[in-house]
Amino acid sequence: MFLGSTGAVWLISLIAVLTLWEFFKLIRRLGIEPFNRVGMVAGAVLCLAPLYLEPLGIDHGSLLALTAVVFAVRILGERSGNQRLDTLAWTLFGIVYIPFMLSFLVRIALISSPTDMTGLLLTVWTIAVAKFCDVGALITGLAIGRHKMAPEISPKKTWEGAVGGILTSAGVGAGLSLLFVDHVPAAFTPLLAAIIALPIAGLAIISDLVESIIKRHADAKDAGATIPGIGGVFDLSDSLILTSPIAFLAFTLL
Repeated sequence: MFLGSTGAVWLISLIAVLTLWEFFKLIRRLGIEPFNRVGMVAGAVLCLAPLYLEPLGIDHGSLLALTAVVFAVRILGERSGNQRLDTLAWTLFGIVYIPFMLSFLVRIALISSPTDMTGLLLTVWTIAVAKFCDVGALITGLAIGRHKMAPEISPKKTWEGAVGGILTSAGVGAGLSLLFVDHVPAAFTPLLAAIIALPIAGLAIISDLVESIIKRHADAKDAGATIPGIGGVFDLSDSLILTSPIAFLAFTLL
């Protein structure tokens, strides 16, 4: 909390760029050379845009269009054969799927009402709901998991674990809304917080499965080795990718 909204924006942007870097490393395992350096710069700009560029009238759509133009021009002179299309497709997918999606977590951090702490606490709420789904799913799956959810993608995930994870997220969401009651919108009651947490938790599970698909495609067990005992930054941030836009949409409706 001591970092403030600006610090939170920069921290989220750093996580997004490191996640994108690990994604590009996975893609290179496929024999494809994405535009990783310029791609990471573009990703950082996308994440920082809500704070620095959008007040100047430069929106996400313009930035994404410019990024696509730059990479489309570059493939003509810097790639050959089938590498052209693969480089363009995977580079743009990585930028859209990771920093663009995580930029909605930046937008949550910048929410400024009813108090100056609102955006930061809603960011904490979003991260906690998404990540505690993983914890609840793991514990429930180990205890009573019987039916595999997606054995060809993630053999350890079970339907029982998914239900336990979603219910855990709902409980965490409701509890945090009570804890943050003085700093969140009055409409954000524990009941509503629990209801909003349900789809967010479900998307957290899907986000994790999508990352598993990418890692399997690249024949990699982990996205990296940045975080001991967990793997890469991508392995930590994956559940926030699909959840951040939905959480931001829910908060804007409040």
